Amino acid sequence: MNFILVSKPFDYMMAVKKSTTIWLILLLMLMVDSASAWWTGGHVILSKAAVRALPDDVPDFFRSSGFMIAHCSADPDIANNRDVPHLRSAQHPDHYLDLELLKGNNLPDTRYGLINLCHQLKLDPEKVGFLPYEIIESTERLALSFAEYRRYPKNPYIQQKCLVYAGLLGHYSEDVCQPLHVTLHHNGRVNADGEVIAHKGIHYQVDAIIEHVGFTSDQLTEDLQIQALDDLRKGVLAIVQTKHSEVERLYELADQFPSENEADPTLSPEVAKFVKHMAVSSTQFTAQLYLTAWQMSKDITFPGWYGKSFDRSKYDSE
Repeated sequence: MNFILVSKPFDYMMAVKKSTTIWLILLLMLMVDSASAWWTGGHVILSKAAVRALPDDVPDFFRSSGFMIAHCSADPDIANNRDVPHLRSAQHPDHYLDLELLKGNNLPDTRYGLINLCHQLKLDPEKVGFLPYEIIESTERLALSFAEYRRYPKNPYIQQKCLVYAGLLGHYSEDVCQPLHVTLHHNGRVNADGEVIAHKGIHYQVDAIIEHVGFTSDQLTEDLQIQALDDLRKGVLAIVQTKHSEVERLYELADQFPSENEADPTLSPEVAKFVKHMAVSSTQFTAQLYLTAWQMSKDITFPGWYGKSFDRSKYDSE
């Protein structure tokens, strides 16, 4: 039998506590979610570029607020935090859609339609994810705020609300343009049991790349044509299918992606082309949704109590 002699019990306990803390920190680092999206710097780059790409018919206050919108684009990842477990539990599945789990079934019209489909397929909806529905709902939320702006264009609170909602929308519209957000193989190839069998960690490498390359808005918006979506739901579901079709190409290039810790990386021509495509499509899709929300806002009406039971016209009457 082995004995441990401890001359200073307090020091020993402190050492054990310190060691345990270190291991917990390491464990938490290993448990960081693979569906965390573009790194914050990437979202900032893409959101600024999306605002820059907007046509002149979008209001000046919005087109001149790229920094504020970009700032808010990081919030969904900040909220994906174990220190706020209820918020995390509610919004974490909004970041992804594991499309293969639906076994070829069409995506339903609404979030709750997907939940019902998951129950029919004996799937946990949280495992499948809700990304396209979050994009659709967020676009409609921005459209409502734009409609308020049309009614009360001098109200600064309404303007600020538009910017916050735009930032949140931009986060998810940029997520969906990262193909690993719409596949079961989101952080490496998995087998039928869900075990990663190849390219574990690829999600981190792809998430980091926009930030490390450091695209400028000019590079992402050059000759970019922005048109509103004719049908919001169909447009969002179409981008999901398009990005899912790009998963195979991403894995073909997986071995060529630099480490997520490699700043200012040198990319092969094939990877450089693919990364630029992801960045430009993120910029374009986000700008399309902003323009779509603005155009939708023209046809939104409000109930009779709006503007009566609470005053939103103060700044327009001064």
